[in-house]
Amino acid sequence: MRGSVDDTSRPRPGSPVADLRAAAEVLQADRTRSDAARRLRLRDASAALDRIAELAARLLGAPIAQVSLLDDVQVVVSAVGLPPGTVGSETPLEASACAVAAADRTAYAVPDAQADPRVGDLAPVTAGAVGAYLGAPLVDSQGHTVGVLCVVCPAPRPWSDTDVATLRQLADAAVTELELAALTTAYESDRLRWGLAIDAAGIGTFDWDLRTGELTWDARLIEMFGYTPETFGGSIEAFNERLHPDDLPRVTDALQASIAACGDYEAEYRVVWPEGETRWVQARGRTLSDETGSAARVLGAAYDTTAERAADVRVTRVLEAMPAGFYSLDREWRFTHVNAEAERLLGRSRDELLGQVLWTAFPAAINSIFEESYRAAVRTGTPVQFDAHYPAPLNGWYELRAWPSPEGLSVYFLEVTERRRVQDRAERSAQRLALLAQVSAELAGALDAQSATAHLPRLVVPALADWCIVTVVDPDGRPRDVGHWHVDPAARALVERYAAVRLDAMPATSPLMRALLTGEPVMEAAEAVRGLLPPGEARDLLGALTPESGVCLPLRGRDRTLGVMTLYFRRGWAPRDEDLATAQDVADRAGLALDNARLYGQQRALAEGLQRSLLTEPPEPDHAEIAVRYLPAAEAARVGGDWYDAFLQPGGATTLVIGDVVGHDTEAAAAMGQLRGLLRGIATYSDAGPGEVLRGLDASMALLQTRVLATATVARFEQTADELRRGVTRMRWANAGHLPPLVVNPDGSVAELASWRGDLLLGVDPRATREESVVTLDRGATVLLFTDGLIERRDADLDAGMSRLREALRELAGRPLQEMLDEVLERLVDGRPEDDVALVAVRLHRQDRPRPPAAGPNRVPDVVPDDPATPPPV
Repeated sequence: MRGSVDDTSRPRPGSPVADLRAAAEVLQADRTRSDAARRLRLRDASAALDRIAELAARLLGAPIAQVSLLDDVQVVVSAVGLPPGTVGSETPLEASACAVAAADRTAYAVPDAQADPRVGDLAPVTAGAVGAYLGAPLVDSQGHTVGVLCVVCPAPRPWSDTDVATLRQLADAAVTELELAALTTAYESDRLRWGLAIDAAGIGTFDWDLRTGELTWDARLIEMFGYTPETFGGSIEAFNERLHPDDLPRVTDALQASIAACGDYEAEYRVVWPEGETRWVQARGRTLSDETGSAARVLGAAYDTTAERAADVRVTRVLEAMPAGFYSLDREWRFTHVNAEAERLLGRSRDELLGQVLWTAFPAAINSIFEESYRAAVRTGTPVQFDAHYPAPLNGWYELRAWPSPEGLSVYFLEVTERRRVQDRAERSAQRLALLAQVSAELAGALDAQSATAHLPRLVVPALADWCIVTVVDPDGRPRDVGHWHVDPAARALVERYAAVRLDAMPATSPLMRALLTGEPVMEAAEAVRGLLPPGEARDLLGALTPESGVCLPLRGRDRTLGVMTLYFRRGWAPRDEDLATAQDVADRAGLALDNARLYGQQRALAEGLQRSLLTEPPEPDHAEIAVRYLPAAEAARVGGDWYDAFLQPGGATTLVIGDVVGHDTEAAAAMGQLRGLLRGIATYSDAGPGEVLRGLDASMALLQTRVLATATVARFEQTADELRRGVTRMRWANAGHLPPLVVNPDGSVAELASWRGDLLLGVDPRATREESVVTLDRGATVLLFTDGLIERRDADLDAGMSRLREALRELAGRPLQEMLDEVLERLVDGRPEDDVALVAVRLHRQDRPRPPAAGPNRVPDVVPDDPATPPPV
């Protein structure tokens, strides 16, 4: 299957070229190849090639992409990420890495350019501008390697099989655009020669309005009669004035006879110019009647026959020299003239065609655009131009221009089959690239890769297949159909039911199971698959859906197959190789997305599990209710070192801690656990105050060489007998670069800790002085310690986040503590924080009343003193 996208898979003589000089010699020795490349050189910049280069850079994650043609030199025809003036520049073949890809006729992947012996000495490589290179050869429709599409990164990087396959597909598209541009240029040249040939016939036209007497001539006829646009009077008198006196009666009689009979007019006469020169002119026309049957207009054409009186011979000579086909038809649709090019294009000799009726000679033209357009031209007297396809035996596309005349119809035509084929191929290529870009965007932008994968059938149908089912493997190893779609709305219910029952009926030898087991595509006729199914609903449904065949494409991860995308094709249709290659690319991208999601989940679970295992439940001292929350970041890569802690010191004081280790990974989470344990040990053994605890932690970090940075706030709640009687508590706290605590007073106001000043972060200087602050709190107050993930957003600064938090706390002041914390998280981070969030809060209940039920049971270690407000035992 992968080989279907490799147009360079033709046998290659010998082994890969040894160096750039050898590559240049191989390319220059093939003159046919060089000529083919030279024919594809562009006259103007190509927006289509620029889009392909931009898409290559975006899909492969490279800052530079370039399309080059390689004849005797390398010519850049499109580029992204390179300086102005690069497009159109020429480089010797031996000075370009693209020469290797072209000479080897296969993709050339260089993960580390300086380490590659073939390109390591190139100037851009030694200068550090090229660190990694990937090039895919451009192979034209005749099999010639005409150039290379490449992407470049300034730093070394690996290239995956998917990267190579993607670049090859883009290279196919680039070749198509180059060939289309070359054909268009040749086509325009033919059109120019065609127009020159028509001009060479020297035909002028006239229109005489019998009701107004106005005679209208085109510029050629005015010149033919020796007038200028200013001197021509626009009347029959101006015509008669130039006629030779001997010819005037005869020509007048011919005109009058045509007018009287509303019939044809034909005359050859002499025209006398003012200087006395005489010219011969052949004229033909027809009188047209109005709705009453009266003569209204005389229309016709004339040409100068002075040089050669035999007008038919002259016109025939011009027509025979035309690069376009030409034939003329009389009023009965009989062939009256067929030129040599028309004989070739129509596959019939003029002897066969002359005198035959068009509709008899070419019956497929009846009731087609040919008949419709030809009859419209004759009916309206207006030329027509159109593209049309004529079926076998011609089986080709043609561009046609048809002019009505008094004698019948003249038709000029060109065969444009090859142009249409290249255009169709370019359109299909653009559609495939657009599909890949859309699939990549949806998989990259989806929060749930499995849901995005389930949407794949709607993207690939009908672009790549008539209907599709996507299967993924559950964590327990069982396949499950997660998405399906059919191009026919009437068949979607059948597909939905088939997807619901088919897996239970599939034997291990089915194409789907083989694709899952081998990780390779499996194509099979639908009847063969139906024969594998046991009698029952699944078999009947597949028969009702009537596909011709299907292909099972594995959704491959890095080391496993994570699912299968099955494409089904209608009867009479065989998928093209390029469509199958695109479908496998889609499947590979989906497999990689599923694998990334799996690894993402594992990383997130590991980091979150490690972090949660280190965060314990808080103590429950009497008359002090403590609540904690930890919410990991929505992105697994940002789960890190946030922590909270709450414990009692030996003297009975309640201590709260909030901290954040710099970094977002499992190492940060592990470092957090180490720092948390150190701080706990220092505080619970020494009974030291917050400042001394932080100083001790800083000293331990230096001694143990933890080599991390962290912020932290330690708050201890103290109370004397006098403070107990007055119903207040002191909070003594110290801060190492962390956000300050917020205090919600009993009246609902949020206290501003004006005396706060953050000291140096932990891990910077173990000798740094740690200062303490003290604030007196009324019983009923709530203190909240938090990490910056609660208030920071990508679209706002911390001050704005702090304002939002204060406002939320004012509104939630009367709520129970647990409910308050839940609501704060919901309002500020919507349950999906961009960074870790850790919270620890304490509510100081009144000590002259029993512990409220909302605070939970009173649980403290036996080794600490009783709360002074606890009543003595009876």
